Amino acid sequence: MNYQHLNVTPASTAIGAFVNGLDLKDELSREVLTELRQAHAEHGVLFFRDQQLTPEEHVAFAERVGTININRFFTAVDGYPNIAEVRKEPDQSTNIGGGWHTDHSYDQIPALGSMLYALEIPAVGGDTLFASMYAAYDSLSDGMKKMLRGLNAVHSSRHVFGAKSDRPSDLSKRLGNPELATQDAIHPVVIQHPRSGRPALYVNPGFTVSFEGWTAQESAPLLQFLYQHAARPEFTYRFHWQPGSLAFWDNRCTWHNAINDYHGERRLLHRITLDGEALAA
Repeated sequence: MNYQHLNVTPASTAIGAFVNGLDLKDELSREVLTELRQAHAEHGVLFFRDQQLTPEEHVAFAERVGTININRFFTAVDGYPNIAEVRKEPDQSTNIGGGWHTDHSYDQIPALGSMLYALEIPAVGGDTLFASMYAAYDSLSDGMKKMLRGLNAVHSSRHVFGAKSDRPSDLSKRLGNPELATQDAIHPVVIQHPRSGRPALYVNPGFTVSFEGWTAQESAPLLQFLYQHAARPEFTYRFHWQPGSLAFWDNRCTWHNAINDYHGERRLLHRITLDGEALAA
């Protein structure tokens, strides 16, 4: 796609693009915002370098793009309830967001996406992997596509954020409200992206627990196949963070995985999530 108001450079053949020369503190025109939304849906994740955002400016940019969704499980930044803190201290062994997943698939109306802004980054490590669920679906056989289009999947937050989750103790001060992890959601296994119209695979290792009407045991072999397939290297991109970097990903057509390879160092980012819409097959 050609953009008239943005400088967009693809990050890889499958997923991601860098938006160059845009200061997110600025009052963005309607034309720029329209093209940002189009690029976001097309590439799955947009990367911005060298931003200098205060929390107020981060919130203002998010509100220009959509409606902020306040995550009920994450600790908020002090004084900013609509910004979730993604922090790992040098004495922690477990990070937030490790392992492939997509945010909020456990909600009846999943989030549109998230804007993650880097404040403190380890000298080495702390990258994030992103995977395209457009590419994962497109590369399946016709027979597999046909079968998957007839299935729904059950997603849940109970095993991750609930009272009986196996959450590591060093995350106890980073996550909370386990009593709110009581709901499950059912979504099509193959969705039509609300903006691009493209089909995307919509299951993920973090929150999908089974296919609707199948037992967890029956579901496991097919889910494992899809997880291994979707994480193939050619469908992924590894983003190297720098202070002032912002990644804005689309939860409907991507996965992400925060790599936990920087033990003994501090990593601090601020995340704002945006409301989405009901997903259709």
